[in-house]
Amino acid sequence: MTKKSFRLLLVSFLALSMLLVGCSSNTNNEAEGEKQPAKEEAKKDTLVFGRGGDSTSLDPITTTEGETFKVTENIFETLVEYGEQDTTLHPGLAETWEVSDDALTYTLKLRQGVKFHDGTDFNAEAVVFNFERWMNGNADDFPYYTMFGGFKGEEGHVIESITAEDEFTVKFVLNRPQAPFLKNLAMSPFGMASPAAVEEHGDKFRETPVGTGPFKFVEWKQNDRIVLEKNGDYWQEGLPKLSQVIFRVIPENSARLNALTNGEIDLMDGVNNSDEATVTGNDQLQLIERPSMNVGYLGFTTNRPPFDNKLVRQALNHAVDKKAIIDAFYGGKAEAAKNAMPPSVEGYNDDIEDYPYDLEKAKELLAEAGYEDGFEMDLWAMPVARPYMPEGMKVAEVIQASFSEIGVKAEIQSVDWATYLDKASKGEFDAYMLGWTGDNGDPDNFLYTLLDKDSIGSNNYSYYSNDELHDVLIQAQTETDQAKRNELYKQAQEIIHDDAPWVPLVHSTPLLAGASDLINYLPHPTGSEALTNVEFK
Repeated sequence: MTKKSFRLLLVSFLALSMLLVGCSSNTNNEAEGEKQPAKEEAKKDTLVFGRGGDSTSLDPITTTEGETFKVTENIFETLVEYGEQDTTLHPGLAETWEVSDDALTYTLKLRQGVKFHDGTDFNAEAVVFNFERWMNGNADDFPYYTMFGGFKGEEGHVIESITAEDEFTVKFVLNRPQAPFLKNLAMSPFGMASPAAVEEHGDKFRETPVGTGPFKFVEWKQNDRIVLEKNGDYWQEGLPKLSQVIFRVIPENSARLNALTNGEIDLMDGVNNSDEATVTGNDQLQLIERPSMNVGYLGFTTNRPPFDNKLVRQALNHAVDKKAIIDAFYGGKAEAAKNAMPPSVEGYNDDIEDYPYDLEKAKELLAEAGYEDGFEMDLWAMPVARPYMPEGMKVAEVIQASFSEIGVKAEIQSVDWATYLDKASKGEFDAYMLGWTGDNGDPDNFLYTLLDKDSIGSNNYSYYSNDELHDVLIQAQTETDQAKRNELYKQAQEIIHDDAPWVPLVHSTPLLAGASDLINYLPHPTGSEALTNVEFK
């Protein structure tokens, strides 16, 4: 090697050494705390909601059960909306509305620039399409449409016509005034569906829903999960805040709480009252109360003997110890029910005296009805936890024991939730346990919806028909003076109390639980709410 070559090699070596020293110096500085901060962990944006039962449909007009609405509130939107935690009326897909002096004409101005999830336009023609679809159906297909007094061509039907006055103006003309008309429009079943999707999918639309809401449907694995994703073209800028919502079915309340505790889900309903302390004692969880607007009841199918006898129904009312049920299963988060509507709803009749728990009186009434030796019956218990009855099977066992004291042998039966509702709606049960969470905060939504003869085949599972009651309820619907309406509803409650088609059991304060980092979740008294503003800290 020449000297020149050696010198070149030496210079190269020294330069490389300086470079390595510089790198070493940088590494040491980072070790001393001068390195760049690591990227922040991505914010959680998927909510997993654990619930006790699956939906029976994802087309909300085709069913009456709350597990459907819990999901569809996020897919569909209504013309008018309720307040965040009450039933005051606010703009929805309709920005404004005007009502004529005679309360027979409603003119709604629609929100512009709204699209359905399939990219088609929401407009007045879409509104007309939805109402024409519903009003030309029947109670089997569209049970909730009976809120408008029946269907097109029937005597009691409230809506005379609906027309598109221009692209974004809809006019309803009524046959008679209906005081809760706007409140009815805001109910979950009357969410606007894409006409193109309804026509494309037909009966399958209940499995492939398309609305205008904050979330779009992705998949439904029945009795397992329903997945929704963010609607990237939602008309409310910056919303929703979540990218995905997953509704998981976990039938047992305690199993759902375990899943929440283990981080498998983020939110659950149906917390057992006995588990309240477990939730409040865990700093990773939060307890949430849903505003109460419900009734849990034991219904009798009144066109089946012996339940077609009022004395039998009154006797069974005397044979239910409501206080014992509340003490055992509700942990102070319920009050005994004596009417078919809760005290939180205007027009409640507090002057009515409940049937006292009195087994001797029950026996006397049975003897008077010709059943002094009692009888045998089936008592159907709900297979899922509901807000008004978190432990239905256990409540059924208490009722069964009480009935046995008066010679009535009640055999407890149950079946899956969808079949349960179907059989109850067809009047196939002797007696059944069920309940109702109000849809719009109006007494009409309890008394007319659940116990009027117009509602047989939809929500009147007791097949109870009373002409005097019907006349009072229709008069109350038509009356626009709220004070007069309240007096009519108090009269209706007296008729129902005497006829005893139910044993009203409880008005509950439903409990939910969520992860402590979940924010902006506001449970609604109707039992379902859009998750538009929900996010994680």
